[in-house]
Amino acid sequence: MEGLQAFALGGLAQASLLLAGLLVYWVKPTTRVIGALAGYGAGALIAAVAFDLVPEAEELDQLELAVWMLIGALLFVIADRLVESRFGEGDDAGPLGIVVGSVVDGVPESIIFGIQIGTGQMIGAAFIGAVFVSNIPQALAPSASLAESGWPRAKTAGMWGLVVVSCAVTAWLGYLLGSSLGASGARAAGLAAGGLLAMLTDSLMPYAVQKGGTPAGIWTVVGFVSSLAAA
Repeated sequence: MEGLQAFALGGLAQASLLLAGLLVYWVKPTTRVIGALAGYGAGALIAAVAFDLVPEAEELDQLELAVWMLIGALLFVIADRLVESRFGEGDDAGPLGIVVGSVVDGVPESIIFGIQIGTGQMIGAAFIGAVFVSNIPQALAPSASLAESGWPRAKTAGMWGLVVVSCAVTAWLGYLLGSSLGASGARAAGLAAGGLLAMLTDSLMPYAVQKGGTPAGIWTVVGFVSSLAAA
């Protein structure tokens, strides 16, 4: 039953990719709206790192936590560079490159969900909500480009649906790892915290400023405060 819960949770947290990807066929969000959502998601993820992931790693001493966070950051940077070398950088890389970037972000998060369930740790609603919200701008921009280039709605739905299912399966595999091998939820939380902080610095926050301008900073604080209130 817990394995099914991990599968469902991994899919639920990433389901906003599919919802936002289909939304562009009915609603055309402005660049400012996309930037505001990106800023809000960044603030929510900062709060999730500070109040969910780091406290879950409290059984580690400070040095070990620092090491696992650095490993998480290194893994994200390496994966991100691999994506850039294949697809290029930023919006000019093409929408499919951004989609692959979504997978790079979503898979580690899903593994963490699964390991935490497998090791009996609680997953904060604020963390799940932060992941859900941060995915929305990540899917809006490439999906809008694909729709404008003539991609049918069913094809876009299938693409994002595959990403969501892949993340759900990854969460289930994380659960198996955590329950059968006794993988440390504290180390996994530290790994996720480092990876998310690297992603925020390299990707989401610059993207929020690029699309939303100076007000993106205000939306980041709004996202942080909202996540804090939900914790």
